Amino acid sequence: MNSPLLLTEFLHRARASFPGKEIVEYSGSESTHRYTYRDYHERVVRLAGALRELGVRPGDRVATLAWNHHRHLELYLAVPLAGAVLHTVNLRLEPAELDYILGHADDRALFADTDLLPGVERARDARPDMTVVVTDGHAPGTLNYEDLIASASPLADPPAVSEHDLAALCYTSGTTGSPKGVGYSHRALYLHTFAACLVDGHAISERDTVLHVVPMFHANAWGIPFAALMTGANQVLPGPRPAAPGIARAVEAERVTYTGMVPTVAVDLLAEAARTGADLGSLRALVLGGSPPTEDLVRSLEEQLRVPVFQGWGMTEISPMGTFSRPLPATEDDPDARRAQIRKQGRLLPGLRWRLVDDDGRDRPHDGVSRGELLIRGPWVATAYFRDEHPESFADGWLRTGDIATIDPDGYLEIVDRAKDLIKSGGEWISSVALEEALTAHPAVAEAAVVAVPHERWQERPLAFVVFAGGADTDVGEVREWLREQVPRWWVPEDVIAVDALPRTSVGKLDKTSLRDRADRGALGTGGVGTSGAGAGEHAPAGRAVAAGPAADGRGRS
Repeated sequence: MNSPLLLTEFLHRARASFPGKEIVEYSGSESTHRYTYRDYHERVVRLAGALRELGVRPGDRVATLAWNHHRHLELYLAVPLAGAVLHTVNLRLEPAELDYILGHADDRALFADTDLLPGVERARDARPDMTVVVTDGHAPGTLNYEDLIASASPLADPPAVSEHDLAALCYTSGTTGSPKGVGYSHRALYLHTFAACLVDGHAISERDTVLHVVPMFHANAWGIPFAALMTGANQVLPGPRPAAPGIARAVEAERVTYTGMVPTVAVDLLAEAARTGADLGSLRALVLGGSPPTEDLVRSLEEQLRVPVFQGWGMTEISPMGTFSRPLPATEDDPDARRAQIRKQGRLLPGLRWRLVDDDGRDRPHDGVSRGELLIRGPWVATAYFRDEHPESFADGWLRTGDIATIDPDGYLEIVDRAKDLIKSGGEWISSVALEEALTAHPAVAEAAVVAVPHERWQERPLAFVVFAGGADTDVGEVREWLREQVPRWWVPEDVIAVDALPRTSVGKLDKTSLRDRADRGALGTGGVGTSGAGAGEHAPAGRAVAAGPAADGRGRS
């Protein structure tokens, strides 16, 4: 009755019960590595020994900056087996953010892919005591991953750890202010993994072949690698810079039964299947997360690909799963009703509790109409940030999600607004406040406001409204081009609209609801529209890595 709930038990179970099940890695459209759970276990135990020989001690943080490949998957279990904390780092962050996060976590070691090393030059200079290991080659001042494993002795006597000790760490990003760390205990991830395998959840089982499209740096890839390992499912990894052709090829060749991704990637996968005729019929579940899918996308995936579609919602602070949108049995013969439920964020997973509250903290009814801020608590929900004080995010043991939502009488959640006006483009967060600050840094811009507008491919894109300073002789196209040098290219708004004044509420606050309404009506102001020919295809984050999926985000939605 007193056995601790340790994440590393899944590793030993896989070796004992599923030694012949496979882990397959792809690069582009070709498989490049294939081995069994027996092989995986042996390499993980040797890697854990190597970590100890490097001086990594219980509680130390070990960072990874890597794509979805088999070595990254080995680190998922080797780091906690050595008693340390797996710190998966978002590979899309800017160097300054990487510097901050690696410094704040005080990582003892960093395991990085060769092509990602340039992004951490600044962090390495600031932390010369941090051991750097290259996963896929050699680089000056670093160690080689395969050399470490070859020379290490298997870790025969893992250090004793408590189920309450941290096993993993992720950082949020995309909000104003510095990223915040969220630590996950062994117990939290253990229970979260069981929830992922529930029939009314992701339903991962030994019968599955799971393709990890969701980045492994994002909240432990939704926790699905742990679920696959625990149940003995085959695992498929898409490798560096995954794109729709490679994903389609992996699904077809490996007869993948389960995968998850952001809607943007699903749009690309749908187009790829239409172009090539790829057979994706082996999928029993395609789970969408990161932002709500459009009705047309869900219908197209189900009717054209004949793939059942589901949706999950969560946050980095919830490890990350909070709900799963599996339609009610009554909707099975009504496709429209089924899709309407899928497009909601779903029912709360067992073990969690939630509330809707108004501005005064009073509970709102679960009638599908009444709105309130969503609060949540449970055994895998954060109660504090790592090495950081943010009391405004927590209230009497409840996590304040910052989402405005409704809950219907059947227990289905629907997010209707975001308290902090973040923009989710292709599964990645864009800070409207940061964009506004960048716009007002232009000498001709007196005021600026940025809102999210729907986009067929990227789900949301930023739209900017600006008020020019009196007498300024500037056009919006010039402002948009100037902005390219100030923020990541995929942040650049589709359009910049010149207006005479920005709307304000009765207390003088910027009225973004009014701006969204004007955008919906096409009443976009008195000025011109910035050139948007390059548009989201150039600027959206998945343009860098089409199938990279949702990143560690400002409020961590998965």
